[in-house]
Amino acid sequence: MAENGLLELSGTVEHVVYHNDKNQYTVLEMAAGEELVTVVGEFPFVSEGEELQVYGGWDTHPSFGQQFKAQTFERARPATAAAMMKYLASGAVKGVGPATARRIVETFGEKALEVMEREPERLSQIKGITKEKAQSIGEELKRVYGIRELMAYLGAYGVRPEEAVQVWKTYGQDSVSCIQEDPYRLCEEGMNISFTIADMIAESMEKPRDDLGRVQAGVLYVLRHNLDNGHTCLPWDKLCSAAAQMLGVELELAQDAVYTLSESFQLRCENVDGKDFIFLERQHISESYIAARMKAMLRIPPQALVGADVQIAAIEARKGVQYAEKQKEAIRAAMEKGILILTGGPGTGKTTTLNAIIHILKLSGEKVLLAAPTGRAAKRMSELTGEEAKTIHRMLQVDWDEQDNPVFTRNERNPLECDCLVVDELSMVDAYVFESLLRALPLSCRLILVGDSDQLPSVGAGNVLGDLIASQLFPTVQLKEIFRQSMESLSVLSAHRIVEGKLPELRRRDSDFFFMPREDPAETAQLIVSLCAQRLPRSYGFSSVSDIQVLCPGRKGELGTVELNKLLREAVNPPQKGKTEARINGQLFRLGDKVMQVKNDYNLPWTREDGTSGEGVFNGDMGVITEIDKPGGAIRVEIDDKEVLYDFDHAANELEPAYAVTVHKSQGNEFTAVIIPVLNPPGQLCYRNLLYTGVTRAKQLLILAGRKATIAAMIENDRKTRRYTGLQWLLEKEQEEI
Repeated sequence: MAENGLLELSGTVEHVVYHNDKNQYTVLEMAAGEELVTVVGEFPFVSEGEELQVYGGWDTHPSFGQQFKAQTFERARPATAAAMMKYLASGAVKGVGPATARRIVETFGEKALEVMEREPERLSQIKGITKEKAQSIGEELKRVYGIRELMAYLGAYGVRPEEAVQVWKTYGQDSVSCIQEDPYRLCEEGMNISFTIADMIAESMEKPRDDLGRVQAGVLYVLRHNLDNGHTCLPWDKLCSAAAQMLGVELELAQDAVYTLSESFQLRCENVDGKDFIFLERQHISESYIAARMKAMLRIPPQALVGADVQIAAIEARKGVQYAEKQKEAIRAAMEKGILILTGGPGTGKTTTLNAIIHILKLSGEKVLLAAPTGRAAKRMSELTGEEAKTIHRMLQVDWDEQDNPVFTRNERNPLECDCLVVDELSMVDAYVFESLLRALPLSCRLILVGDSDQLPSVGAGNVLGDLIASQLFPTVQLKEIFRQSMESLSVLSAHRIVEGKLPELRRRDSDFFFMPREDPAETAQLIVSLCAQRLPRSYGFSSVSDIQVLCPGRKGELGTVELNKLLREAVNPPQKGKTEARINGQLFRLGDKVMQVKNDYNLPWTREDGTSGEGVFNGDMGVITEIDKPGGAIRVEIDDKEVLYDFDHAANELEPAYAVTVHKSQGNEFTAVIIPVLNPPGQLCYRNLLYTGVTRAKQLLILAGRKATIAAMIENDRKTRRYTGLQWLLEKEQEEI
């Protein structure tokens, strides 16, 4: 028995049954005395012939019987010639196969590994091994053992194997010494290991809490953390006070750290109306480039197309339509200007206007490309325009650098081939992605930006649409008139009343909008479950999974996504004999579950039925679990028309149940039927554009369930989601011509 209460088991790895390179989950057979034992756990770079000491406990698998579940382990190098032979022949060291392994062990016996590591040049005395190959084998062995050493070192502090591999990619064989020299390197961009872990390592080395390196790392961490809250910068005073509080140091130390980081150009400071704002270098580059490029496009527009009114009249005559004056204004601007921002709420004719613009530009011989931030938004854009639309990432041909950070192959040196680019749902596009789009635009390209400025801003950092409009520098047409066919929709009228600060007509019931008053949270939750599982499928023929979506202001509470997803799963997709399920890190996954991707994963592969394949699944993508392979530790999810295969670890970290999702996560999606609980959400989530964004996600049916007073309070609170960004100021700032 180990000291921590875990059972201890020692033996030799006989066979690696299964190994996942991403999360290091492994199933192996280990010879422990006279027994052959099945052991499961996370074993990075494990190979046959290795000696292991594993710590854990016995478990009985329903399909595979008794197995030892390892929580941690220690390893020793193979000690005997036979073990070394087995180890090297397994392919553990790149460049050494069974035949080479046999010759090495026959030549050097039990000293084979020692020679390979310390005197690799001696391998060249073996026939078939050149001096170059000998050196390569030695370096590969050092790499293997170096990564193992690093994983063992960091694993003691809770760092996952895949995170350790990322550290190795950055620092190589010097990883451990680099971390010991400065643990806060782990928090650098590209690795993104938590500051808490870096602090634990530093504390174990007895580094002082007021060390300047620690304080600087803390300042950078606060800024990076706030990128997740949408901020591209922070006011000087807020940054310093937040960093000092987190670090438990005096305010002056945080201020000194900001000064030092600014002097070394790791941070940028801009004075806006007498107040200093601090940017990370990467975010300052993004917003500065956007400002400079957009202003350059104003100065050097593409050639104007003439005859807008003639073209408009021709379309009206052919289609029997009559464009509103604002729609005509937008069409003219698209033809005559280099930039157009087209904004408006539901039912105001954005799609009709956009279709006319695309038609006229194509008639004029221009090549028009269409892009949207999500797969669903791109698909909807294609359906509404009749033209192919791609996600921005697909259009820009995303790739990855050595640190697995996304880079786009379409850029200044490899621009898009188009005369006009149309981007829909611009409110969802963050500063970095918009910068990347602009870098890929040909110099004379038209740019048409479409979105609803009253919706929530992007999940990523920045407020691109809002800042562009607020600068008042660019031709902007806001469509406000609701067209006759949309006037018949109570849900559309309700959306416009909300954005105008008026209460919807809650007493009026129509086929596409209902308000169901409830006072008790438990009663409201049961109502929502009943609507999803029985009432709406029975009355409207809607699918509980693919058509109906519950949108919550937040995650917590009886009416938050966490609790509602539990209730909805059991009602909509209950357990059945033969229906596979798996519990991973405390999270349940069941065959047929509706799930959502909750973070960008640029290198997750997918395939389509037509044989096409690619990589990249993004925050907000939704799908259904079609297969759970428990022996293989994998989950298959159908997302739109793509099949995506997740290993268990990635599923636990990147997928969540999606019967109910937050309004923020629903951006860019539309659903046949939407149900929104409105019963005392947290104060920070009780505001107008959150409610408006949720309401505008409904295509055919909208149901609000809860209190009239809550709806009124949300509408009354017209505060926009506060974001600290620099784009508007950079646009308005006088700059030298670039």
